[in-house]
Amino acid sequence: MENSIEISGLTKKYGNTTVVDNLNLSIKKGEVFGLLGPNGAGKSTSIRMLLGLTEINSGSIRVCGFSPQSQALKVKEKVGYLPEDVGFYNNLTGRENLMLTARLNKIAHAEAEQSVRHLLNLVGLSAETDKKAGFYSRGMRQRLGLADVLIKKPDVIILDEPTLGLDPKGMKELLDKIKSLSQNDGITVLFSSHHLHQVQHICDRVGIFVKGKLIAAGDIQSLSGELFAESPMVIKAGITMTTEQDNSRQQTIEDLKKSINLIDRVSDVKYESDCLIIGCDRDISAEISKRVVGANVDLVSLTKKAYGLNDIYNKYFEGGGSDE
Repeated sequence: MENSIEISGLTKKYGNTTVVDNLNLSIKKGEVFGLLGPNGAGKSTSIRMLLGLTEINSGSIRVCGFSPQSQALKVKEKVGYLPEDVGFYNNLTGRENLMLTARLNKIAHAEAEQSVRHLLNLVGLSAETDKKAGFYSRGMRQRLGLADVLIKKPDVIILDEPTLGLDPKGMKELLDKIKSLSQNDGITVLFSSHHLHQVQHICDRVGIFVKGKLIAAGDIQSLSGELFAESPMVIKAGITMTTEQDNSRQQTIEDLKKSINLIDRVSDVKYESDCLIIGCDRDISAEISKRVVGANVDLVSLTKKAYGLNDIYNKYFEGGGSDE
């Protein structure tokens, strides 16, 4: 699969401060890639360099085969950009704003009209076509912004905190539409955010930024496997016992722990507050149930948890960062 974005050794400094430090990154065509990190991590600066909006100190960038530094217009033809705060002419309707964008991109009038109707329907604004943008809610403006980005049929769209200020329903609708663009139209999406659940919801892979450095990149499963190699999954078994004798109870627990430890690929077994906590690298719920019942112990609950993006984030981002 070809890459839509190729970044090699990219560095940006402001005075003596290195904002982006030797960034190397490839993003595949049709992939949704999340840039994850606290404010000040270098995400927005990286996006500005990708768009050719700020100079680089060293390294190289190719977007759809073109350099943003020497072929900025070619890059702008291929890339759509949706910032966190979208600007429109408030005295124009949603349709008129999109038609203006179409004219600026030299799209023929008949083609533009057809495209505008399609896009307003796609983003759920067909009923608001003739309402002036000044009366749009923030969620409506973000959806209109997505339509505005898509009017020139870009190969890549870059989204910088696009859900900021949206309510949960509007946020989910926008994220679902972004995901469908990748799946149905093969559009490459670069999604910058510090909202973990949003990134996990739509991204195929994530890149983790800390203080200007990309310290890890991959899908959530592989990153979890690297960080929590010994126990990428935790299973908790709530148990009760009828015996009231402490010695007998303690011996039963110890025997049960030893029995579970013998299960293939179990790394750790603990007992806390009537709960066995088992670290493992596969789902062994069935085996655990058999061992518990076989020990004449009542199994009252069984839950499993695979480490997700929140766990990965907490592992990496101790100390946070300053605002950009």
